Amino acid sequence: MTGQGVDERTDSESSPPETPPRRRSVASRVVIDTRPLRHPAFRRLWLSGIVTILGAQLTTVAVPKQIYDLTGSSAYVGLASLFGLVPLVVFGLWGGAVADAVDRRRLMLFTSVGIAVASIALWAQAAVGNRSVWVIFGLLALQQAFAAVNMPARSASVPRLVPKELLPAANALNSTVMQLGAVVGPLLAGVLIPVLGLPVLYLLDAVALSAVLWAVLRMPPLPPLGETPSRAGLRDVLAGFRYLATQGVLLASFLADIIAMVFGSPRALFPEMAQNLFGDPPGGGNALGWLYGAIPLGALACGLVSGWVSRIGRHGVGLTVAVCAWGVAMIGFGLAPTLPLAVICLALAGAADFVSMVFRGSMLQEAATDEMRGRMQGVFIVVVAGGPRLADVLHGAAGSAVGPSAAAAGGGVLVVVLMLLAAACLPAFLRYRAATAD
Repeated sequence: MTGQGVDERTDSESSPPETPPRRRSVASRVVIDTRPLRHPAFRRLWLSGIVTILGAQLTTVAVPKQIYDLTGSSAYVGLASLFGLVPLVVFGLWGGAVADAVDRRRLMLFTSVGIAVASIALWAQAAVGNRSVWVIFGLLALQQAFAAVNMPARSASVPRLVPKELLPAANALNSTVMQLGAVVGPLLAGVLIPVLGLPVLYLLDAVALSAVLWAVLRMPPLPPLGETPSRAGLRDVLAGFRYLATQGVLLASFLADIIAMVFGSPRALFPEMAQNLFGDPPGGGNALGWLYGAIPLGALACGLVSGWVSRIGRHGVGLTVAVCAWGVAMIGFGLAPTLPLAVICLALAGAADFVSMVFRGSMLQEAATDEMRGRMQGVFIVVVAGGPRLADVLHGAAGSAVGPSAAAAGGGVLVVVLMLLAAACLPAFLRYRAATAD
């Protein structure tokens, strides 16, 4: 397939016709909607994400664990996220412009190789017994730079692969498989660290990415649409911001995510809480895996019964409720006296986050035109991935100052208060309605 005359939804012509909404069974309205998987190109992208997220979650556990083992400080764990945030912001914004200027499939291939190389380097430094956290910070920054370019290309490709009315279902599928990997990855990490050692986690991430390359190679080309694609320069990046300034609903959705993630994501506190509050030995144990895996576990459970998301049109209201529910769950997590109660609260937060992810992603993909989707996804990725990294810095410092429990619970209170205040100031966001499949 060439760039000449590419249809907006690749492979849709050869896909089976959609089942009319009235013929959907009661069960199909409850369990996850798999209709987007009938489109071959989307199915390949979705399958590649299964392995990607599993390997990435192993590294997500390995990096803070290694840093905490070297320093004994949650503040250093939070500082690591700052080193991930800077390249994420710079390359996420630029990567969105690149995704609008080049074949998105080729861009995904190139950046996946870069992420794998960075993972191999992380494995090497851990295997030789590196004692410098600055080496880890540098390699983490390199890996995040490649990931920041990769993510907008993946997300911006979805509206080219499925009909518009199936975007919520497609996002639910993507979010569900992401959460599946996020559940299995941390739990697997908790088992593997005492048995095989921490360096193995980095190596498994690199191996997983090599499998992704094969999956992405089977996708069709995704060249830019239109006669004059962007050139991925500073002018094009700024054009994306000018476009975003005209999209009030999208700006409001970004604000909602910033509130939830910056003030209500206490993952930098997990290593300290696992060891000091929930009984993990100094070398690591199952409590750490449960803390990292609980949020995606709740999101996965919600995803498996997400057939209803395609029928919800009031995404603004749904997003507001989901963010407030996230904050309430984080208050419970901070106050939980035992590991089981802490895991339950985090799982409830994960279910709320799943709903938020689906609505935010669908709002962005519906509102943005194809020639702007890469840049909008770049901003979206910066917000979605950058917020938790800022949260790591804030929670790491707050945890060192007032203790991890107070820091986590206080963050949840701020989420609820700020989200309700934002909703009161943005009535147009609450009135937003989207196209639905049913």
